Amino acid sequence: MVALPSLAELEAAARIVYAALPPTPQYAWPLLARRTGCTVWVKHENHTPIGAFKVRGGLVYMDRLKRERPQVKGVVSATRGNHGQSIAFAAGRAGVHATIVVPHGNSVEKNAAMRAFGAELLERGHDFDAAKEAAMALAAERGLEMVPSFDMDLVMGVASYSLELLRAAPDLDTVYVPIGLGSGICGMIAARNALGLKTRIVGVVATGAPAYALSFAAGKPVATNAAETFADGVAVRGPDALALDIIRANAERIVQVSDSAIMAAMRFYYEDTHQLAEGAGACALAALLQERDLMRGKAVGLILSGGNIDRPLYAQIIGSGA
Repeated sequence: MVALPSLAELEAAARIVYAALPPTPQYAWPLLARRTGCTVWVKHENHTPIGAFKVRGGLVYMDRLKRERPQVKGVVSATRGNHGQSIAFAAGRAGVHATIVVPHGNSVEKNAAMRAFGAELLERGHDFDAAKEAAMALAAERGLEMVPSFDMDLVMGVASYSLELLRAAPDLDTVYVPIGLGSGICGMIAARNALGLKTRIVGVVATGAPAYALSFAAGKPVATNAAETFADGVAVRGPDALALDIIRANAERIVQVSDSAIMAAMRFYYEDTHQLAEGAGACALAALLQERDLMRGKAVGLILSGGNIDRPLYAQIIGSGA
């Protein structure tokens, strides 16, 4: 079994995070409760300086790099946006040059944000996995450190949002967490275990990018040939093996939700809370609505993992549906 960070280690990582940003809020929204039939606490990671939870992990990763590997001349990473913003933000604070590789056709506004945080942005490949291969080649070519999208320093950093939520609402029956490559859900698992709580943790993926759900069911990594979903934060073709081990040993289940359900959840977030949620950020609510009969009368946590979505796409989604 994979050894997870202790509470002392998680709290040390949280102190690094809080040197750069305050805790984000969690609110129990009454209209969401009415819509779902249960008490709903939303963790608002759309309120960080990059509009997503990933910034927490980047800060902890970069802190260790500066302390233990000061000779590194720069870092490179692949992303669909939020991880890249995290690395760009944290690298800028640490005085480290960051090169970020995104696939062609990536979010225009996420790309602009990464450049604004000081990153060199390169477009390579047709999806995240292709961009990752290009970033690894670039690391070897330029002598840069390749920052992965899943790493235990990233997990310890993002676990700080879970400590905040679980301490504010310790009686949650279940928390729904979107899964990209897994740092968010593994951070939730680490925090839940460290606090000694019995809260159930449910992962959420898009039906068009089901690699983690398939892998969870099979008991081993299962990759897919494509990741067909507009929710770019969960659009991955293959799981990280370490993340999968942690999830399989500690999560209750993984739920798949359709793009249409995710879009509906984005509209419901706006109607019931006036919060902007990107596709990945709305996955947890989509899963709760799909399982509302199972959750009726219980206290549930939802991770609104980010609010970064291009305006034309958001306008299209928010203006459609009933």
